[in-house]
Amino acid sequence: MKILLVNPPNSGKSIPEEKYGIDSIKQIFRGEPLALEVLAGNLRDFEVRIVDLKAAPDSLPEVLAEFSPDLAGITGVTCEANSVLKLAAEIKESCGAVIVVGGIHASNDPEFFNRAGIDYVVIGLGKASFRELALALRDGKKGCAIPGVAPVGPGRPLQYTPRQFSAADLGDDVPPAYELVEQYRSSYYLAGLKLDMGFVVTAFGCPFNCSFCCIGGLTGGRYLTHDTAAVIRDIKMLGDIPVVRLLDANTFGDPQHAERLCGAIREAGIAKQFLADVRSDTVVNHPELMQKWKEAGLRAVIIGFEEISDEGLKKMNKANRAEVNTESIAILHEIGITIIGDFIVSPDYGQDDFDRLGEYIGANKVDLPMITVMTPLPGTKLHREMRDRITIDDLDYYTLTNAVVPTRLAEETFYRNYAALLREGHAGAKL
Repeated sequence: MKILLVNPPNSGKSIPEEKYGIDSIKQIFRGEPLALEVLAGNLRDFEVRIVDLKAAPDSLPEVLAEFSPDLAGITGVTCEANSVLKLAAEIKESCGAVIVVGGIHASNDPEFFNRAGIDYVVIGLGKASFRELALALRDGKKGCAIPGVAPVGPGRPLQYTPRQFSAADLGDDVPPAYELVEQYRSSYYLAGLKLDMGFVVTAFGCPFNCSFCCIGGLTGGRYLTHDTAAVIRDIKMLGDIPVVRLLDANTFGDPQHAERLCGAIREAGIAKQFLADVRSDTVVNHPELMQKWKEAGLRAVIIGFEEISDEGLKKMNKANRAEVNTESIAILHEIGITIIGDFIVSPDYGQDDFDRLGEYIGANKVDLPMITVMTPLPGTKLHREMRDRITIDDLDYYTLTNAVVPTRLAEETFYRNYAALLREGHAGAKL
């Protein structure tokens, strides 16, 4: 059986660009489709291909004509959900393949894909469950009894058994199929910073429950860590790529695991630089761990500061405090680790709020602020809380750079303030 795994093209629309000519808000980084490489690694007894439409946006027709898959798996985030539907229709019309949709949006809003032209929705981590489905289809079974796999039935709600995710779903014994994207490898870089970058995953999920976050849907709220030997294997497989992005929601969610991994990297003699996600309270509670990681090659951390006031953090159910955020910045500066700080501007921001955020970023010398607009993603607690305020339901606009509820300021004023924050924060930024 032939299996095609599809990474959608860059998707999403921009209100500030369409309405006000502000094109500086777009933030596109082309990275390898690690989720599909992970799936493919567990399908080595099938004939598998990956087509990355972010790197080669016009290549699907040629691939379908030449490969003609029996089964096609498509992943996608929320702003790509409409593109996934279009890709599914194109593939179905071309070769009649069984269509399976997975990824972050499918995991949090599976009913969106409960429509004609799609055959199955994989909810949560798919490394094990997608393989189970592929084996069932190869054997002539319909696969409807696989936990975490929902057969599509338009006109009725999806019916499936939720999967109880565990270490078995990580499949540590088989590595990602990095070789299947070799033809795209030169495209995977941070153009603005001229960095070639590869992806490795060390953990899935997050032990916290921020109201805006969609990560929990991947693991049913659990935090699962890969075996350190498997992570070292995957890092080595990237060859001479100098920078490795540890593509976890929270690399340091289990400090003991993070310390073991740090030791394993040093013992293996790996000379690479790493980018990883960490919470500010982890930095404050474990500064010695951050120092060890710095010595092992940690170049930069991505921290979700989100807000600069306790009140704002409480509204997000962030389970953190503003003073902890500020203290973590000082610790990381002292150690010499670059800070990529995630901040969220609310559609309810007034001029004073924008000014305070800009002053905070400048005063605390956040190296590279990454600023998004509070977006109630379907399936999250925030979406349930804000549902009555949402005026834009078109998922193409759910890029985290559009306000999908009315803004407190005049809309153009809101976006010009937002663009100014990005411009000022990125001026002279270095990793």
